[in-house]
Amino acid sequence: MDFITDYRLEDYILNTTWEDLPAKVQERAIVCGIDLMIALLLGSKGQQFQAGIRIAQTYYKGGNLPVVGSDKNFGLLGAVVAMSHASNSFDIDDGHNMIKGHPGTSFVAGVLAAALEENVTYREYLTTLVVCYEAAIRCGLAVQDHYQYLHSTGTYGAFGTAAGMGRLLGFTQEQMNNALSMAEFHAPLTPVMRSVQYPSMNKDGVPFGALVGAEAALETLEGSTARGYLLETPEYQKHLDSLGKIYEIMNLYFKPFTCCRWAHQPIQACIDLMKAYTFTHEDVERVCVHTFDSAAQLSKMKPRTTDEAQYNIAWPVASALVYGDVGIDQVIEPALNNQCVLDMMRRLSFVVDPEMEAQFPEKRLAWVEIKLKDGNNLKSQVYAAPGEHTDHVDLEWIRNKFYLRSSSILTPDQQDHLLVMLERDLDTPIGNIITVINQMLCISDKIS
Repeated sequence: MDFITDYRLEDYILNTTWEDLPAKVQERAIVCGIDLMIALLLGSKGQQFQAGIRIAQTYYKGGNLPVVGSDKNFGLLGAVVAMSHASNSFDIDDGHNMIKGHPGTSFVAGVLAAALEENVTYREYLTTLVVCYEAAIRCGLAVQDHYQYLHSTGTYGAFGTAAGMGRLLGFTQEQMNNALSMAEFHAPLTPVMRSVQYPSMNKDGVPFGALVGAEAALETLEGSTARGYLLETPEYQKHLDSLGKIYEIMNLYFKPFTCCRWAHQPIQACIDLMKAYTFTHEDVERVCVHTFDSAAQLSKMKPRTTDEAQYNIAWPVASALVYGDVGIDQVIEPALNNQCVLDMMRRLSFVVDPEMEAQFPEKRLAWVEIKLKDGNNLKSQVYAAPGEHTDHVDLEWIRNKFYLRSSSILTPDQQDHLLVMLERDLDTPIGNIITVINQMLCISDKIS
């Protein structure tokens, strides 16, 4: 394998400024900043985050860095470990169709930890997110083509984490090249379809990818050496030709519901049919979901944990029919014995539609057929999931998501205040924002 080290990617990662970014990319960076904060806020209420906190307390003691949703402080690695256990905990984070995973959640813990270590401005944090998206997504495209196997989020997350942490820690081009080479070499090759079929906290391998990326950055600082990564090979250098011209961050999708993206299409179809025809779950005799094969492989068992509820297609669709929504309140453990949802699950069936399958993964499509007890047979249109990159998600869209999904954690006044900070306070040190967030969480009378 030949490597061409021309430092194009390293230069882009290290030297891109906020002012270099087109206005639409600046707005998208703010959208991503808000979206990732939603993921961290919700994640801080889950069992996976508590495991991450315990690991950080036990094995990464010391330090003064705060983490979102905790009153404890950690060193750099401890903060990465803790927050990487939160960011993907409720499956509410952004994604990219062509790499079949979730780039933002894969590196946000390392980027935020390093940003807190250096106490950079929120503007610099957002700029770093942009270059991490561009690096991680291109890495994902190369890795999946090279190995011809679905290596999920944690794999390219190691690469993105090393990129972001190296930028914030002031790396040279040579150090950045070393860290990227080391991160890609040691990245976890997460077999995500196993987690789809057998749901657990394994999910997309985010904490392990983040830890590898952070370790690659720190190993580089201490003199460990590495050489070569896939984007430096002649075959994949084409992905670097578009740096600063094509922004993959604009090709992200955003998730309104707290479950696997592949269940979002039938969820929205059911919600819209219920609104259009004014029926409730009590009126439903049976539902048939027509979808693509990967979605049909999602678990349909009665969930015992929040992860089993999220990496599931029957539970979220049934919850949508019962509640008209799928948020944190529908997938946390206390909700999983709801008899109405369990009864509805037994009325669901799932079939692979050849037309839907033929368009995957570029498009993730589904439609539903609902037979009511009064004999009416309702068919939805074909649905893409809400928040696709073709929907041109903007600040208004992310505001609506923020208010809806954080309402179980923050009071309305807290929501208003935090949203203003995340949209406008670009010159505020990132540490100030996290301090405000944790003060809000400590005084909130919502979920604790």
